[in-house]
Order: sequence, then C-alpha cells, then structure tokens
Amino acid sequence: MHLTREEIEATNRIQRLNIINSITGIKAGNLIGTMSENHGSNLAIFSSVIHLGSNPALLGFILRPEGEVPRNTFENIIKTERYTINHIRSSFIENAHYTSAKFDRHVSEFEACDLTEEYLHDFPAPYVKESTVKMGMRFLESIPIKANNTKMVIGQIEHLYFPEETMSEEGYVDLAATDSVGIGGLNSYYSLNKLNTFPFARKTELPEFKQ
Repeated sequence: MHLTREEIEATNRIQRLNIINSITGIKAGNLIGTMSENHGSNLAIFSSVIHLGSNPALLGFILRPEGEVPRNTFENIIKTERYTINHIRSSFIENAHYTSAKFDRHVSEFEACDLTEEYLHDFPAPYVKESTVKMGMRFLESIPIKANNTKMVIGQIEHLYFPEETMSEEGYVDLAATDSVGIGGLNSYYSLNKLNTFPFARKTELPEFKQ
C-alpha cells in the first residue's frame, strides 16, 4: 500500500489515528504517576517516553494538545515537580490500559483500575507497586512543539528501581526478564523477547554479511 500526504489527511479520523500511531513500531509502555497539591493521586498511560541522555540521566515524553481532555498529569508535574515512570507488565496490561479513560479529577486511577500506590524513599509521587521497573523523576522543563501544539516534558531520574538479576555486567537491563511490554498503535500490547546482543559497532570489525 502507498499513501500520499493528501490521502493520509483524507482518511477518516479514527483510521488515520490508528495508522500513524502504529506505523512507528512498538513503543515502550509506561504508567506515569503524579500527586496533586491536595494529595490526590493520578495515573496515566503513555507510549512516548524516550531517552534523552545518560549524563545527566534525562527522559522525555510527549503530551497531546491541551483542551482535548484535562491534562491532570501535567498540572500535577508543574505544581509538585515530581513524577514517576513505571513499566507496564503483562500481568496488568488491562488495568494499565483503562487508566486512559476520562475519569473525574477527584478519582484516582490507581483505585479505579485496581493498581497499588507505592511510596519509596520519601519520594512524593506514587509508584506502581506492580511494576518491576520504576523511576522517580524530577521535572526540568517543557518544550512546546509548534507543529501540532503538543509539548515535550523533560525530567531527570532521581531514583531507579529494577530487579538486580536482570542487569548484565555491562549494565544492560534485560527488558524481557523484567516482563516489560510494548504498545503498538493506541490499544495493542506486545511482549518483548530479546533476539540477540552485539558488541559496539566498529567499521574495522565488520562481520561477513551474507549476500
């Protein structure tokens, strides 16, 4: 199939959403936990968390335009400057998925979706207890993206938790062993299987590729 820009724009809204969200491939599935100033917890699913740098350890994620639905996650991050990022596991993908429902401001998605708040090392934002990989984040900045009125939220990792046995001597974390899942499109979930590990690529050490 070949679609031009004009054909993509002419596609009905739902089909266009699904095509463009899925064509980028499998993305990391995460739940972002926050706490409001009046001590109400919030939990929301995101598939846009990305690595921005390792020194300092920075991660970013994308927020859709304000006005479509309330952005409680961003409001809480701006006010408290703390949030958590928690990997979704296969054992609770349905619970995680339904955090995207439009709950009232005073309703905690933790309670509504039967997930457990966890507070570690006096960090003020809630982690997801059921997650095996979780990060405590400090908000640094948000960058507006003029092309579509979204914004990138950037934070620094202050706390990082994962099973020690899943890390190699080089520091790689085996995501298959942590039972982390990926998201394709808006509502499809995939398990992760490691296929191989290769050394740092050097042009002087190219393997014999099959022609």
